[in-house]
Amino acid sequence: MSDVDFFFDPICPWAWITSRWAVEVAGLRQLEVDWRFISLRIVNEHRDYETEFPAGYPEIHGLGLRLLRVAAAAREEGGNAAVGALYSEFGRIIHSEHRRPEAGQPEVVEGALLKAGLPSRLVNALDSSDYDAVIRDETELALERAGKEVGTPIITFGPPNGPSFFGPVIARLPRGQEAVDLWEAVERLAHFRGFAELKRSLRDTLQVP
Repeated sequence: MSDVDFFFDPICPWAWITSRWAVEVAGLRQLEVDWRFISLRIVNEHRDYETEFPAGYPEIHGLGLRLLRVAAAAREEGGNAAVGALYSEFGRIIHSEHRRPEAGQPEVVEGALLKAGLPSRLVNALDSSDYDAVIRDETELALERAGKEVGTPIITFGPPNGPSFFGPVIARLPRGQEAVDLWEAVERLAHFRGFAELKRSLRDTLQVP
């Protein structure tokens, strides 16, 4: 059993920063993080992309789904550690190196697979629907745990029955004791069953590690 379920879509920059925070804390507190899938394309499939989103979002969210297919194939090949390693490579390409327009190209995905220690043949999952049912099931599980009107990431403390929430949405990556302090504060809030939401619309400039 893992200590934390972390549901991610590789296309989301906010999920990326939060995931690096989870990795930081996992190393400091010896936590086991289970990397799980939530597709923004599936979350928003009932919405009208032409009127409710800026131009280009169908392609952006579609890219996230395509990369999650490869991540699902990676899990089948090498388990949870393989998913974590591949997510790190996808995040580096998309968010740290700002190469999102090319992130779905087969040769780029093959490079990410090889750097993650995975066989390049898993690139075949990119445009295959074979793993869509798995991705949909995990997306629905994430929404069952945290509610419908949310995005990514979703975190569950003490899965499967522990509390879950969307976020936290953080603009920069805390390190060391600051990371642990934030984790403990968020975990404490999550375990208070009466807690539902804490939000402000003002955000610092995104600082991608």
